[in-house]
Amino acid sequence: MSVNNSRFQVRAPMLLAAGLVIGLLIGVSIFEFKPGRSTVMNNVSRFGEVLSLVNQSYVDSVNVKQLVTGAIDNMLEKLDPHSIYIPKKDVELTNSDLRGEFEGVGIEFNIIRDTIVVVSALPGGPSANEGSESGDKIIRVNDETVAGIGISIRGVVDRLRGPKGSKVTVSIKRNDKPELLDFNITRDKIPQYSVDAAYMINKDIGYIKISRFSSTTYDEFHSKLKELLGKGMSKLVLDLQNNPGGYMDRAVDVADELIGDDEMIVSQKGKTEKYNAEYRAYRKGLFETEPVIVLIDENSASGSEIVAGALQDDDRALIVGRRSFGKGLVQVPMTLSDGSELRLTIARYYTPSGRSIQKPYDGNISDYMHDFNHRYKDGELFHADSVHFNDSLKYKTNNGRVVYGGGGIMPDIFVPLDTSYSTPYLGQLMYKNVIREYSLEYYDAHKAALSKMTLEDYHKTFNITDDMLNNLVALGRRDHLKFNEAEYNISKPVIIIRLKSFIARSVWGDNGYYYIANDMNEIYQEALKHFDDAGQLASALPYVNNPDK
Repeated sequence: MSVNNSRFQVRAPMLLAAGLVIGLLIGVSIFEFKPGRSTVMNNVSRFGEVLSLVNQSYVDSVNVKQLVTGAIDNMLEKLDPHSIYIPKKDVELTNSDLRGEFEGVGIEFNIIRDTIVVVSALPGGPSANEGSESGDKIIRVNDETVAGIGISIRGVVDRLRGPKGSKVTVSIKRNDKPELLDFNITRDKIPQYSVDAAYMINKDIGYIKISRFSSTTYDEFHSKLKELLGKGMSKLVLDLQNNPGGYMDRAVDVADELIGDDEMIVSQKGKTEKYNAEYRAYRKGLFETEPVIVLIDENSASGSEIVAGALQDDDRALIVGRRSFGKGLVQVPMTLSDGSELRLTIARYYTPSGRSIQKPYDGNISDYMHDFNHRYKDGELFHADSVHFNDSLKYKTNNGRVVYGGGGIMPDIFVPLDTSYSTPYLGQLMYKNVIREYSLEYYDAHKAALSKMTLEDYHKTFNITDDMLNNLVALGRRDHLKFNEAEYNISKPVIIIRLKSFIARSVWGDNGYYYIANDMNEIYQEALKHFDDAGQLASALPYVNNPDK
């Protein structure tokens, strides 16, 4: 199965297994340079000889694993920015997001003031079944104090995840309880959902948000699509903003649900024929003829670009937002003998019109991954005419519209980045998790009243009061955040919508969060103005006009 994800998704340290290091050291005595021997073997022998000499004779002590790690990282970075090595100890954690499940206690958490805070206990999971709630603060895990020790996200995962059936004792502090509460939790399989939200915007337009393409994404998408159709949906907003990709075949399956039979979705071509492939629509989808708008931004990559590129080239959907990331390379996971994993780029993929959307790479991984900074400085995020494409990379969609390769999917409707509310004060509120922390405190104190509301009523009638904002500012001061009145007034609309969104999330999950937060999502709001354009694309589809196709 092809994995189509970016280096920034794998943040674990690249440590080489000891067995491989020993093998390289032993290899010094086994391999010798001989005419006619393979270039690979000669170079492995040369590397092993240098490594052995460094280890034996260098003036200071050396860490052999770190030296080899650096060599492997450097070698892979010379190839492309998406070929990566994952050590055995990190393979499980790295793959869990894409598999669609993991084994653990079933909470979503945040680290606030050096304390693990439960954002939500996943419904039906072990923690929820034991009575864990949003806002609970985890103080001890198995009698080990975990609050106030500078714990990292990895530290939390290492303590709370574990094999199904194993037990862990979690001691939590709840605001209305004077003593710690102990939960003896039996770990279980925890599903991870990649469709974050699905709701009706109005009586006609449905909205589906996909955060990544994991093993369960198609099933989730199909289920939500069917659910919204049952509610009367005749138009769809598919939100792929900030979606970094995942499994290529799941992206293809999602596109197939929206594209008519036998239309091209994506092709790939590698060094050898076994990696060449074409993927076409083959199933009868639930939503093949109705208007669709796809939302993308500069963080939409890989699988997101496969979907957006196919729907654009086949004139199936209107693409709204900003130019996508530009990842047109396909990786496959290759398990090594010690259980570690190499994710190696084996092909380039091409949209139906034949364009490669891989952006240029000069070997500087930092520049490649922080391309946002260049786009910001060049003005591309604010003005469509700041995006320049080479005429030699011009292609045409099925109906003759001009599109370009060479660096991401350029939307049909460009939406500039709105930075008018951005201030350093807002940045600090977010960085220190002040808005999130206050939302959990508010929910904890008002959960009875909130639970009686519907999301629609909450959206229309619930207001963030001045008292709430004053309490939030006071909480920021307790976190040593200096109040700046001028910056606060500029950012106030965003502070209000974020606070309201986070409170909604505690009550209705991610569905509630996006239902509220999208009120200030400029790409989402612009998209709703263009369903006439999307309708024109849909009405011109060949398989609408020719039902025998």
